[in-house]
Amino acid sequence: MDAQPLYRQMADHYLAAIKAGTLPRGERMPSVRAMMRLHQVSLSTALQACRVLENEGWIEARPRSGYFVRQPCRAAILPLEEPSILKPPDPAQYVGIHARVSDFIARGRSHPVRINFSGARAAPEFYPAESLKNAAIRAVRRHPEMLVRATPPGGNAYFRAALAKRALGGGMVLSAEEITITHGCIEALNLALRAVTQPGDTVAVESPTFYGLLQILESLGLRALEIPTSATRGISVDALEMAIQAYGNIKAVVVVPHLQNPLGSIMSDADKQRLVQLCEQHGIPLIEDDTYTALADGDAPLQALKAWDRSGNVIHCASLHKILAPGMRLGWMVAGKWQARVAMLKYAQTRDNEEWSQIAAAEFLDSPDYDRHLRRLRAALRPQRERIAETIAASFPAGTRLTVPQGGITLWLELPGRLPSTHVFDAALRQGILIAPGAMFSNSGRFDAFVRLSCGARHTPEVDNAVRSLGQIVTGLLREAA
Repeated sequence: MDAQPLYRQMADHYLAAIKAGTLPRGERMPSVRAMMRLHQVSLSTALQACRVLENEGWIEARPRSGYFVRQPCRAAILPLEEPSILKPPDPAQYVGIHARVSDFIARGRSHPVRINFSGARAAPEFYPAESLKNAAIRAVRRHPEMLVRATPPGGNAYFRAALAKRALGGGMVLSAEEITITHGCIEALNLALRAVTQPGDTVAVESPTFYGLLQILESLGLRALEIPTSATRGISVDALEMAIQAYGNIKAVVVVPHLQNPLGSIMSDADKQRLVQLCEQHGIPLIEDDTYTALADGDAPLQALKAWDRSGNVIHCASLHKILAPGMRLGWMVAGKWQARVAMLKYAQTRDNEEWSQIAAAEFLDSPDYDRHLRRLRAALRPQRERIAETIAASFPAGTRLTVPQGGITLWLELPGRLPSTHVFDAALRQGILIAPGAMFSNSGRFDAFVRLSCGARHTPEVDNAVRSLGQIVTGLLREAA
């Protein structure tokens, strides 16, 4: 994979010095020309590095004086608290979240929205629309017969081979035949759960977790057992092990190991390996949702849970929806020991996906353009997270908590005073601002005072003002409640 741009490497070099205290607050940064001489770079590269640090709030320009280190407001904001693993989880329950999620979605659609912070994808301009369009045109020109013939079982061979090649970066050694193409990751999760559970079974999930997963569980008549999950380390393997011993009836575990939705946590390799071994030891299928991995900061690939799977006990589910093409709904899965059952369920449920989008995506995946796209996408998202986090720290009242993730599209923040996020949702909607309240991400009621905000839209003064408006709304609601 291509290295980060030189200006980003320079910015990270000085950012590390700022965080370490080598360049303390108020210290004058080396001049642009000094940077040029020291790092043997062009004026443009040195200026870009300084602008990155300025945009992210770490330095400030002073007229006729140069750049100086500043302390970002978000450095003073409290991080999210670590969950307690000593408190037993709430009893497993049929989820009952369909009506709640549908209500939020319906209310959001019934009001004019000028700023949408509720989604978990980047803005359309950050995806390679022109390149994908050209690839799709070439696919139809070269293979017009695919429009009038039956689609191959499992998916297009070229696409599956391209995915298998890309999976090597995550530590997975797969054959193309092991991969099943799906309608996004949501269908892959549906198929995985249908393959390993029966109505009434208990499934362990992260807490909080993606509301779409809770909806799947409810639609399949499954019980959700929420396991404490850290905003930095991911699901607590200790808490899961205690739950397995206490309940004895967990039939599956569903985990997002990288940039978990909504927390943004990334599990360590040690915890991932231990989780795989724990589930294998107890004969519990482990379902991995690998939707966001490619959006993690840096170029070093993260290892999938599937990389430690030696028995086929891990079902790996992934998607290009967030990272390449939201409009193509391309997902895929490797079902391990349940591959034959998944193939049967896929045929019974939706049949095979159309080929044109698979061929177009395969051409892009199989070229250096894909690496360049991911690098540009990560580079675009990083300053947007930093700037929104900075505005939150400057605009929200004391007691607000926030841990900024090392990648991804969203921020998860805790409101002070246990303020119900549903109240913020209603007040923000009246101003044309749409958010995702924490009540959507759990059935336990423990996250009603949390909010998920998207950083996927290009940062503009209007976006910045909308975040400030949210801070004013929270401040006003707290005063009313006092």
